[in-house]
Amino acid sequence: MPILLYHNPRCSKSRATLALLREQGLEPEIVEYLAHPPDEETLKALQASLGCQIRDMMRTGEAPYREMNLAQADEPQLLHALTEHPILLQRPIVVNGKRAAIGRPPENVLEIL
Repeated sequence: MPILLYHNPRCSKSRATLALLREQGLEPEIVEYLAHPPDEETLKALQASLGCQIRDMMRTGEAPYREMNLAQADEPQLLHALTEHPILLQRPIVVNGKRAAIGRPPENVLEIL
C-alpha cells in the first residue's frame, strides 16, 4: 500500500513534508485535495487513522470556518463543511497503511513511517 500525502503545493509545511518523505527514500502518492476533495467516507477513514476528532482535522483560522459558524457545529456538519470547503482540511496529512499523521511540524510524520 503506497504512502499517501494530502498535499497543497502552495503550503510551505506541505512542501517540507514532501521533501522529508523524499529524504527518507519514499515517493508518496500525492493527493492534491483542493483539486480533488475527499468525500465524507474518506474523511471518516482519515479521522480513524489519525485517532482524533473531526474538528482536530480542520484549519479553524480559515474564513469559511468563521463564516459558517463551525465553532458550534456537530460532527456531521463539520464533515459536510470539509467536503464543500477543502481549504478547511489540515495539511499536510500523511497516511501509511492504517496510520496517519498531520505534518505540523513535518517531523510528526516520521513516527508513522
